[in-house]
Amino acid sequence: MSQPYEEIVEGETLLRASPSQRHETICARLHSYVSASITETSTTRLLPPRSVVQLAPGTLLRPDLALVTVATGKLWLAAEIVHAGDHRTDTVVKKAIYEECKIPRLWMLDPRYDNVEIYHDSQYGLLLKGILAGSDVLTETLLPGLKVVISDLFKE
Repeated sequence: MSQPYEEIVEGETLLRASPSQRHETICARLHSYVSASITETSTTRLLPPRSVVQLAPGTLLRPDLALVTVATGKLWLAAEIVHAGDHRTDTVVKKAIYEECKIPRLWMLDPRYDNVEIYHDSQYGLLLKGILAGSDVLTETLLPGLKVVISDLFKE
């Protein structure tokens, strides 16, 4: 299990609990799949898990997975693995920040239900494009090599 960590939202510190072993396993798998899908891409960089990303002055988040553009360093895809004991921070607080900052893509992985919610930025904010589970396949048009069977991502 990893250590507790801090995130800063509009200057206020949020202390986050240590992720569980299952959380870390899912995070490692997701990073592995995404890393393999960007080997031919020179425009995108995958940051290490929970790297600090500044989204606005006084707002520093640590997404479980972050893809940034090489040219600008700007976050374009964030993935959050929902922490069962502190799910409001991920599903409400951080999601609102990503929406406010107009992050183009957001994935919310929920180990409680073994599903992934896919959001795309739109003129109306983050738009839920789908909820994937079981034998559904996670893909992303901006990552042509990415094909992840959801049950493989969450397997025990």
